[in-house]
Amino acid sequence: MKMMKVMMLIVMMMMVSEGSIIEPTCKETPDFSLCVSLLNSDPRGSSADTSGLALILIDKIKGLATKTLNEINGLYKKRPELKRALDECSRRYKTILNADVPEAIEAISKGVPKFGEDGVIDAGVEASVCQGGFNGRSPLTSLTKSMQKISNVTRAIVRMLL
Repeated sequence: MKMMKVMMLIVMMMMVSEGSIIEPTCKETPDFSLCVSLLNSDPRGSSADTSGLALILIDKIKGLATKTLNEINGLYKKRPELKRALDECSRRYKTILNADVPEAIEAISKGVPKFGEDGVIDAGVEASVCQGGFNGRSPLTSLTKSMQKISNVTRAIVRMLL
């Protein structure tokens, strides 16, 4: 067990010495484990700067929004009684994909992180509004909570650029 801890420490030190800023950056977010997991799952993470990490997480927001929108589309057939709430969620997740994500990517890429933060915050708000439309019985709860968590982590990293 002690040897395992030593090995983990060596690996972590090697990562830091190779220039990875994932762990120190993720320590400044509200969910260290989620942050590290998301950034380590992308090959760009190990060599990215803070802006690059933010862009990776914005890509994760985009991927989750796409997945959620696909789930919504499937639910129309399975749960027609939820049409009104699903319509609202569909609009919300299309906003994430068509407005929030592009705004955030453009802002971070152009060095204007404040507008990137706005897009990231809005993604979390859109997910929250979607969730609320089901009056406590949402079939999308795990996806909307994931969007809120990823948005919060991303926002913390974008704020480091301000």
